[in-house]
Amino acid sequence: MSVSRNLHPETRLVHAGTLRSQFGETSEALFLTQGFVYGSAEQCEARFTGADPGYQYSRFSNPTVHMLETRMAAFEGAEAARATATGMAAVHNAIIGQVKAGDHVIAAKALFGSCRWVVEDFLPRFGVASTLVNGLDLDEWRSAVRANTKVFFLESPTNPTLEVLDISAIAAIAREAGARLVVDNVFATPIYQSPLALGADCVVYSATKHIDGQGRCLGPAAPNRTCDVAVQCLGAAQGSGDAAAAGGTANPKCRRDRGPARRPSQDHPAHLSGPR
Repeated sequence: MSVSRNLHPETRLVHAGTLRSQFGETSEALFLTQGFVYGSAEQCEARFTGADPGYQYSRFSNPTVHMLETRMAAFEGAEAARATATGMAAVHNAIIGQVKAGDHVIAAKALFGSCRWVVEDFLPRFGVASTLVNGLDLDEWRSAVRANTKVFFLESPTNPTLEVLDISAIAAIAREAGARLVVDNVFATPIYQSPLALGADCVVYSATKHIDGQGRCLGPAAPNRTCDVAVQCLGAAQGSGDAAAAGGTANPKCRRDRGPARRPSQDHPAHLSGPR
């Protein structure tokens, strides 16, 4: 279901991505299938080449996962979104899908631990250099730029120190350098911050936090301006069960607004850190 970006966030969350079967179910249907039926070998070929729209294999997508992707794209105001198996799969694919051996990545030092490991340890194994900077210091971002810099990566607010970075200013530096900016927006959610509107090129989320908010699933989404094929080809796509759980995004604003009031301990940074 197509939903106007001009509607209030709560309305978009209720209606965006709705895909009902012929049975008219209220909640999203759970499609537990790895493949789909084709009317002919020719139709099968057309599905895999993209000439015939439709589902072909759940590693690419299926109706349940597509529902979550469409809903997150509408929520974020993005052109597309890709749901992956975990939040870290989203981070990994958002970065590695844009670099190759010989390229360079700049990232803020204050990152979720696993994110920092990807930038500082994992990428260099494949010939991608990385530089960590004080995310609050714009001059450090500028000074770290090289001719081969392809990606800027940051988290704001940061986990767990809650530093708030100037996304708009850093996006401008990235554009001037010819690089793309990836923002981890897990704490703010699209309710309180829209990185794409501030100049980011890709946003990553861990659905474990406020997207699902109830500890039922692993999974993220990566809304972006152009959807990369890395998730499909590397097999990091999300499963239907987690997509269905995370797809219940109709009330994250309620969880985000009232959660701290209901559980004051959540305001403590140590509580905010968690798995992805």
